Amino acid sequence: MSWVGFLGLAIGLLLVLLFLGVRVFVGFLVLNIAGVLLLLGPRGFGLFTNSLFETATSSTLMTVALFVLMGEILFRSGTVGVLFDSVDRLVGGLRGRLYAVVIALSTVFGALSGSAVAVAAMLGRSVLPSMRARGYDTRLSAGTILAGASLAPIIPPSLVAILVGSLADVSIAGLLVAGLLPGLLFAGLTMTYVMVRIGKTATREQPVAHDGSALFAVVRMLPFLVVIFAVMGMIILGVATPSESAATGVLGAIVVAAIFRRLTLKMLAEAVLSATQTAAIILIIVASAKLFSQLLSLAGATRGLVSTIGALDLSPDMMFLVMMLIPFVLCMFIDWLAFMLLAIPIYQPIVDAMGYDPIWFWTLFMINLTVGSMTPPFGYTLFALKGANEDLSTRDVFAAAWPIVGLFLVGIVCLWAAPWLVTAIPGLLR
Repeated sequence: MSWVGFLGLAIGLLLVLLFLGVRVFVGFLVLNIAGVLLLLGPRGFGLFTNSLFETATSSTLMTVALFVLMGEILFRSGTVGVLFDSVDRLVGGLRGRLYAVVIALSTVFGALSGSAVAVAAMLGRSVLPSMRARGYDTRLSAGTILAGASLAPIIPPSLVAILVGSLADVSIAGLLVAGLLPGLLFAGLTMTYVMVRIGKTATREQPVAHDGSALFAVVRMLPFLVVIFAVMGMIILGVATPSESAATGVLGAIVVAAIFRRLTLKMLAEAVLSATQTAAIILIIVASAKLFSQLLSLAGATRGLVSTIGALDLSPDMMFLVMMLIPFVLCMFIDWLAFMLLAIPIYQPIVDAMGYDPIWFWTLFMINLTVGSMTPPFGYTLFALKGANEDLSTRDVFAAAWPIVGLFLVGIVCLWAAPWLVTAIPGLLR
């Protein structure tokens, strides 16, 4: 079988399995087993088991489990409620203040969670009902939450960055810190968009009454800054590897829970159990994707793709546009995680052949996947927000998403035009 036939058959089989409702990790396992049998026969299962074992025992992927555990501890302990109260107090009596609260909270939560789905669900439960009760525009409120939640996979620590770094053989530390400036850029674009939309129609509001002063609110936020420094500060200063900084982040989350008297053995047990389940699924998916990459090489697809791309004689900018357009369109219909695992082995040789800066390209690739996760009709973030607030109609969620998708596309263009926004901080690690 030619490499074109193998690649087409593999993509088709995976898409059929996903549309049938098969879980992503099961779909990739089935795909790999079929690929091994087709290319190597029964004797190829030695490669299958060795590849899975090598990936499963990689110390790099321990970072994933630790970051998941850190987020679980912070959210299950309820300490994020303290953060919400503090940010709400500090925002003050701005015009359309709850929009600003959502964006500010999402930026901080992005540095504590890394999961857009988790942030969308939490804000949908805690903030959206209050916004609607106060007469805020439903669609603009939902759009602000979607934009804020989508900052989580961009602002470090990002689980997506760890997965991409592992699969694309790129510096994980570099990818983690590369999201700092883009995350702030998208937060600024969202805030500007909201302020332009509301104009002078929104009245100034006084914050909900809180005990203590603004200084007290800042003091209550300090423990969370310690967690952020324990993760990102250690990496930027070169003191710790991503795995080591993830461990200090878990320790910091435990300390924060203890400071606010939310630390219990039951909470820790639930956090560990949930993090273990999530990390195990991610581990299986990554191991399967690694094996798929090896199968592409065996089938000659990797070499064939590079040769085909070279024959097209496209400019780097045009090739970049094509490589970004494909995930943007496909992620409207399929799971972005499945696409990422399928695309990275295909994209990696092309990225090398075109001479793109790997940190810059894969960061924009991750952001594009984030856009896909909030693009109708099948974006996971959309359904997380809808599920968290049953009174919110699907039509309103979809209508709220499209302006935010456009806003993020503008941000991607800015990062394409000014690549230093992505590469400046990773450059400090070299």
